[in-house]
Amino acid sequence: MPTQNQAVLPTPTLNSLVQGVLWDMDGTLLDTEPYWMGAENELVAAHGGSWTHEDALGLVGSALPDSAAVLQRAGVDLGAREIIDWLNERVMAGINNHVEWRPGALDLLEELHVAGIPCGLVTMSESAMASQVLSMLPRKYFSFQVTGDQVRNGKPHPDPYLLGLEKLSALVPDLEAHRVIGIEDSAPGIASAASAGLTAVLVPHLSQVPESDLWHRLVSLEQVELSTLSSLIGIGAH
Repeated sequence: MPTQNQAVLPTPTLNSLVQGVLWDMDGTLLDTEPYWMGAENELVAAHGGSWTHEDALGLVGSALPDSAAVLQRAGVDLGAREIIDWLNERVMAGINNHVEWRPGALDLLEELHVAGIPCGLVTMSESAMASQVLSMLPRKYFSFQVTGDQVRNGKPHPDPYLLGLEKLSALVPDLEAHRVIGIEDSAPGIASAASAGLTAVLVPHLSQVPESDLWHRLVSLEQVELSTLSSLIGIGAH
């Protein structure tokens, strides 16, 4: 019998339209945004700059190199790699202290696991942080991860989700992008998922995301089931 952390090959539910689910991490799977925002504010203040809550919201979902460039313009006198490493250290320390899973996320992951629907993580955080987060889950829900240090172009470019589809195709024969759900909470993230051809599902958290017919909007993942996701495939987003 497999152990709790041992990988189990998926055996997808035959009557489900969903072939896989690709999840964003920060703000979608767990609430790390207070850690990111606190770290950004601390870093800018240490360099004598000014940083507002609105500035922080503007970085939600962005690729780390893009965030580093914004912080440099705000007065942080460090190289991009130094900024990224500093932020990573602070955020990972926060995660080690406390993890706040987003409402409904673990229940949906468990249902997908039982149904044999493979899941992948697609995040702009780097590999070390993603691995740290996944190790804190109650079981091995994710078959693979795509992280910001694995792609040339981060969200909102489609590259992260295109790589996610490539990895998913090794698990799912005859994969069709529109039969893969991409769950996101931010404007860069949902644009990335939609432009890669996934059925994009927005679950807003802190940042404002405009309405679009390119994605579906859900208030929360609470009460969201596999049947809910299946019902979104093949219909226009709203």
